[in-house]
Amino acid sequence: MSTYHDGGRVLAVDGGGAKTDLALLNSSGGLLAFVRGGRSHAHYLGVEGSIAVIWGLLESAIARAGLEPLDRPIASTAYVLLAGADLPEERSTIQARVEQLSWSTRLVVDNDTLALLRAGTARGWGVAVVCGAGINCLGRGPDGREARFLSLGELSGDWGGGTDLGMAALSAAARSVDGRGPKTALETSIPVHFGLNDPLELVRAIHLQLIPESRLGELAPVVLAASAEDPVAAGIVDRLTDEVIAFARAALQRLELTEADADVILGGRILRSVAPSVIEAIAAGIGEAAPDARVRLAPSEPIVGAALLGLDALGAGADAMARAREQLDAAAAELNDELATADPAPGPRSSSRPRSAAR
Repeated sequence: MSTYHDGGRVLAVDGGGAKTDLALLNSSGGLLAFVRGGRSHAHYLGVEGSIAVIWGLLESAIARAGLEPLDRPIASTAYVLLAGADLPEERSTIQARVEQLSWSTRLVVDNDTLALLRAGTARGWGVAVVCGAGINCLGRGPDGREARFLSLGELSGDWGGGTDLGMAALSAAARSVDGRGPKTALETSIPVHFGLNDPLELVRAIHLQLIPESRLGELAPVVLAASAEDPVAAGIVDRLTDEVIAFARAALQRLELTEADADVILGGRILRSVAPSVIEAIAAGIGEAAPDARVRLAPSEPIVGAALLGLDALGAGADAMARAREQLDAAAAELNDELATADPAPGPRSSSRPRSAAR
């Protein structure tokens, strides 16, 4: 291992089923580099495939930060928080493999719900429900006890990620057009998203593997847009609302926090896109079981939580925390705006804003 001094840097990774964010920061919270790439979910890519995605992003971040690529460790502390790192054996396998790469002196590998919880509260306990490509929840009590869920899709009774919404929408559209179900505007809007005329054309295309089933997650925004006017789409969103409530209430009950003023943090691209009325309905449902719970959307993306956890480990102060949040919020917003107006190119994407240590 190199004797290179890492300068107290933090490596933060938030990896999911749709995208992966990676940031390098200094010990004062200054953003050195922020990059984004494709999904790093080990359930889809395997451990080696997941780490390969992160490694490619890290190489890009090292170059953007002006660091020497062969120097190790790159950071004092690394929080690699990944969707799909659900079971203890999955986390330990990823941890052992990343440790071999000597990215950091101290390494924490865990589920991405931990990043969301820290992005939404500094108290160190509460409940986080994330809804992106999939859905998951983490509860942590003031005494350190945790409530976790397997988050293995249908096998463990999960429903509510973007892919689930897309599948429900396509099923409803197919039943609408062939007469088995109620009529819905999804009958038109769902196939149009893929340049087709009929939902049954889309069903056939997916069955024949002409269109990957994984692309059904793209339909979540179509469902949300239609839900204000279309009862069928609204029913799908109502089911999502119920599932989020069920996760949060179960975590609070298992941790005996129903009488506490627990923070319940909501996040992920689906919950960040729903109408305010949906968040209000979720808060009301959770409030029936835990009247003093404080339900809110996370003010920042999970990558911010991963970075703050790294700074926590370094004993950084409030100024460093505020600086990290401000700079990462700005970098993520700029990149989101860029990607909203252009087709994403393969490989790592980064904000065009220069990233350097704050002076």
